Amino acid sequence: MAVELEIKLTLSERAQAQALEWLLALPEAKPGGQKLLVNRYYDTPDAALNRARAALRVRQSGNRYIQTLKTQGEFVDGAHRRQEWEWPLPGPELDLSLLESTPVKQQLDLQQLRVAFETNFTRQVIMLETADAVVEVAVDSGEIVGGVQSRALHEVEFELKSGNPASLMSWARMLSDEVPVFLNLVSKAEQGYYLAGIYRPELDRTPGELSVTEFLQQLSLSWLLQKPLNCPESALLQVKNAAIQAGVQAFWDEVQPITGQHTVPELMEKAPRLGALQLALAAASATN
Repeated sequence: MAVELEIKLTLSERAQAQALEWLLALPEAKPGGQKLLVNRYYDTPDAALNRARAALRVRQSGNRYIQTLKTQGEFVDGAHRRQEWEWPLPGPELDLSLLESTPVKQQLDLQQLRVAFETNFTRQVIMLETADAVVEVAVDSGEIVGGVQSRALHEVEFELKSGNPASLMSWARMLSDEVPVFLNLVSKAEQGYYLAGIYRPELDRTPGELSVTEFLQQLSLSWLLQKPLNCPESALLQVKNAAIQAGVQAFWDEVQPITGQHTVPELMEKAPRLGALQLALAAASATN
């Protein structure tokens, strides 16, 4: 078992191309390979894995097959921290015996696992190596397919391989200065579950005063649902104060008045510093 720490940014197709160009030009960058990844995610007919806040997939990369189990984990300092198990496979079929020693064994009937959805994308890997950290950047472009629905996928993920975890936020914020990004707390698996009709979350229409983390989570949920985040100003006082303390009140004044009027993709067009605001808020909350 390993612990994964990553920051995931969603971008438009055009911004992703610009981000890739910027990343490859960095003096710290060591380009890796490009590969097509075919991922099949599994669950039971009653979505027991989803309820257990876990995701199970088999990934094909060329002639290699890897079975992976991940917990949803927690959102910490702008990054996702979660448990992860990985096993090589001889072929594309799920190996149930590998799950016997994991927590899901006690939470569901393994014999009921079936393919629930797919995420298929091309990944360009870039390693960023500095004196205090090694970070793997994955630039993913493709689609997520669940049932009869699909959604385009354009992401840049920063994953810590070794060293100082703060480097993740540092690189993400530098990228947000170059192109519009969105700090997305919704995983690929959650997107697939939603498209497949298994995961049906709802925005909180009458929230109390939101913390920074709750605001970022609700904003990501609004992205998934493609609905505006319509919160009363009184619910955002903590977030506003955090933006002032982080020195990004100008970003907040640009974003907050139109948050309830537009979906996240529309917000990114009208307020390109949305992602920079999110990252600044997340970084500030990590120091408090």
